[in-house]
Amino acid sequence: MAALSLSYSLIPKPSHNQTQTAISLSRPNLSFLSHSLSHLSLTARKHPVVSKATDTEAALSVTDAEIETPVLEIEPAVETAEPKREEVFAVVMVGGRQYIVFPGRYIYTQRLKGASVNDKVTLNKVLLVGTKTSAYIGKPIVPNATVEAVVEEQTLDKKVIVFKYKKKKNYRRNIGHRQPITRIRITSITGYQDSPVTTLD
Repeated sequence: MAALSLSYSLIPKPSHNQTQTAISLSRPNLSFLSHSLSHLSLTARKHPVVSKATDTEAALSVTDAEIETPVLEIEPAVETAEPKREEVFAVVMVGGRQYIVFPGRYIYTQRLKGASVNDKVTLNKVLLVGTKTSAYIGKPIVPNATVEAVVEEQTLDKKVIVFKYKKKKNYRRNIGHRQPITRIRITSITGYQDSPVTTLD
């Protein structure tokens, strides 16, 4: 222990200035790195920025003087107005019932026997034909007036429940019925022009 303390006391202690110079000499690369980083940050901004222009942007950059706009000659439009079809309706009798019919619309009637789909049907019992300004009244039918129609469907009507009941007799009957019907579409109403007419106000 005495030898160690003696050898430690014989080593000269460095002064404060010597320690600062030693630290500064031991780190010579730090100042170089800081200098190089600052240099890189400045030189990186000096590179020119190249914008990639697409084909559409290049086409848009063309000035208006280079584009030649063709002159179009506009001709006045000729209006070809089709004559408006006269709105007409009729009252026809089919199977003891009366129906108001319009061209282009369809109605349901009782089953037309012997008629299949897409068959043409002519209704001759026309009781009345009316327009916006006049009316053709039949006595009882309008002479020569006909309603043309096309059969679209042969079907059944909605189910009707027929329930029979007798009290105190234990009698109950529940019956369902679907009436066969035909759907026809009206195509035209013709032949009424020669009949006597009644003008409406």
